[in-house]
Amino acid sequence: MDLRERIAAATKEAMKSRDTTRLSTLRLVGAAIKDREIALRGESGSDKARELSQDDLLALLSRMVKQRQESARAYEEGGRLELAEHELAEIAIIQEYLPRQLDPGEVAAAVDKAIADLNATSVRDMGKVMSELRTRHAGQMDFGAVGALVKSRLMG
Repeated sequence: MDLRERIAAATKEAMKSRDTTRLSTLRLVGAAIKDREIALRGESGSDKARELSQDDLLALLSRMVKQRQESARAYEEGGRLELAEHELAEIAIIQEYLPRQLDPGEVAAAVDKAIADLNATSVRDMGKVMSELRTRHAGQMDFGAVGALVKSRLMG
């Protein structure tokens, strides 16, 4: 069962069990997927809807988690703990559909392996290394943070 089917099945299950938090979160995910597909249709100039690939879906879900983490942090700083808790609950639900996140040691090992496999020696090779990491570990690491690690490894 692919990711889209799992989300649809979980949405139906949440309806049946009357789990309002889960249902609203999964509906938001479904709406985000539809919005992205419509945007892609507009970009391609075609009337046919293009389905998102698994990698596109993982990237979309990762962005949704990151947005909610930022919102939760802002709510906590503003003293709105009930809203922060709601964001954290949504994060937990969305993360069920993402691959397990690599811990810092695993990220460092993956970076070192990609650099070694590509024989990368300078910062000019950074794009190749990042592309390889995205291929191998889609949805498993924060590529914004990984970029700095790759750069430091290639410079040092």
